[in-house]
Amino acid sequence: MGFKDKFNKYFQDSYYQKYGDRIASTSGTVVSVKYHEKNYILFHTLVVDMVLKPDAGKGIVKAKYKKKKFFKKVPFIAVSMGHKIMLMGLKGIKGNKDADILQIQNILNLTTKKDLVPIDHSLLKKSRQQASGRPRH
Repeated sequence: MGFKDKFNKYFQDSYYQKYGDRIASTSGTVVSVKYHEKNYILFHTLVVDMVLKPDAGKGIVKAKYKKKKFFKKVPFIAVSMGHKIMLMGLKGIKGNKDADILQIQNILNLTTKKDLVPIDHSLLKKSRQQASGRPRH
């Protein structure tokens, strides 16, 4: 294991240790999307509020993506009503006012086959197969 691998493993372990109990993912159909973009002289802010109807269950999931950047516009993928998406993020801290809102870390748009932060989709398929408990051919 090289220096770079050890460094990555250390950061992954510390992130999981800090946020492990709050990590969540959900998938479903987009019911509502609102984009709020604010530009100050050199400072760009993007806030995206989403409401998602999960594939399993009767409730809804509220999610928020908030990003700030200097000099450049904040990149975001196209998401609209009716798209099938998968969200990965952090649940809110219990006791806070936003405890029921999911803080988005990554979005996979299954309709347009695009993602916010590029990941290896073959690993995603393997994890789905392991979760379901039955092999797919």
